[in-house]
Amino acid sequence: MFILKPDAYPKMSKMPTSDLLPSQEGIGQGWVKCYIGRCFQVYNPATGEVIANVACMGERETKDAIASAYDTFHSWSKVTATERSKCLRNWYDLILAHKEELGQLMTLEQGKPLKEAIGEVTYGASFIEFFAEEAKRVYGDIIPSTLADRRLFVLKQPVGVVGAITPWNFPLAMITRKVGPALASGCTVVIKPSELTPLTALAAAELSLQAGIPPGVVNVVMGNASDIGDALSASPQVRKITFTGSTAVGKKLMAGAAGTVKKVSLELGGNAPCIIFDDADLEVALKGTLATKFRNSGQTCVCANRILVQEGIYEKFVEAFSNAVQNLKVGDGFGEGVAQGPLISEAAVEKVESFVQDAISKGAKVLLGGKRHSLGMTFYEPTLITDVKNEMLISREEVFGPVAPIIRFKTEQDAIRISNDTNAGLAAYIFTTNIQRSWRVTEALEYGIVGINEGLVSTEVAPFGGVKQSGLGREGSKYGLDEYLEIKYVCLGDMTGGN
Repeated sequence: MFILKPDAYPKMSKMPTSDLLPSQEGIGQGWVKCYIGRCFQVYNPATGEVIANVACMGERETKDAIASAYDTFHSWSKVTATERSKCLRNWYDLILAHKEELGQLMTLEQGKPLKEAIGEVTYGASFIEFFAEEAKRVYGDIIPSTLADRRLFVLKQPVGVVGAITPWNFPLAMITRKVGPALASGCTVVIKPSELTPLTALAAAELSLQAGIPPGVVNVVMGNASDIGDALSASPQVRKITFTGSTAVGKKLMAGAAGTVKKVSLELGGNAPCIIFDDADLEVALKGTLATKFRNSGQTCVCANRILVQEGIYEKFVEAFSNAVQNLKVGDGFGEGVAQGPLISEAAVEKVESFVQDAISKGAKVLLGGKRHSLGMTFYEPTLITDVKNEMLISREEVFGPVAPIIRFKTEQDAIRISNDTNAGLAAYIFTTNIQRSWRVTEALEYGIVGINEGLVSTEVAPFGGVKQSGLGREGSKYGLDEYLEIKYVCLGDMTGGN
């Protein structure tokens, strides 16, 4: 049972309509109740208030969802690409029609500023629109044969049932970036959203039904994360796992998928360097660094985790950056002009605190912030730390919070060496006006994504993914569609016989 608390409504300019929020969880032929009859609570991180009770699901419900997706796959995969495209387009239109309500729901359960939340709805919808179009462009191939009596073909077919495990930091976009290409290619899905932000997922799934996507194509289970993940990994009926989240959990899922040799796509943790060279345009560098560091309160996998500033521009940049960060308004995401909301949980704040204390104990200096915000709850002050060294915890792992560690460097080679000295390889950023340097450094950086003079690089038309321990595969763009397709080679023989 899903119940949104009435006292959550005053935060929302529009109450969620009955056609947006279901009263139960989604498996198969509509919305169903879970077996164990137990609920978990969803909190507003800005206030600590319980905003909803959601059914806590586990292994049994997940197996039902898998069975539903498996049965429906046989019909959905035979629907023409044109019809699948129309269904996805309808879903896109409905998401945009409800973008304010979805944005408000997201701010309520995740905490990000309302403007950012509505922006995520538009961004998330863009993947549905893009893959609605790409559904009609899954082309095969004809290969010239080496033998006169044979004709050689390549077909692309949907992989099958997909288990999609998504995080709390982008509760809509991380779903649509996976489900869009899956449905476009003819796959069915079982979505496991984060227990911290299930409401946006439920609303999106309800809209998919209203869009004409048949029941059983999109299934949602939530609750006991380990039980659900294990069931998805172990099932031979699930032919692909796609996951966005921590590297540790990604490794566990990868190991679990090995038992049935599933296809796996993993978008894991990052440790993004943001390199400011002496020749950078200061205003461009400030704008880009501010955006890539403090968006979503620093809770993104492509956030600048280390800001490397060349010594010739170091003092000027740090002063200007400090002034800009001081002007960031912190508060409830529904507040006017708020740029930074709360962190998602108390555990998230404690992690940030431990990273900051580790840096201080090893010689770093807090230039700005460095403590919990006076607002209380899970708010943390926007923070700048200088004299950071690469051996500090904050340089080795994702802080996932509004803390900007600044590292001084001398040469281009130093910047490349420091940037690549990590197991992660998702995103990196460069700020320079030297085109030769931008190309040279880009080629040397061991990252799947590089932003040059830009801090916000994500788009539905470009491939998103990392190297090293930041994951496998790509999401978005035409390359993202291939992750949900199998290639079948067909050899047609005896083609010289007959009349």
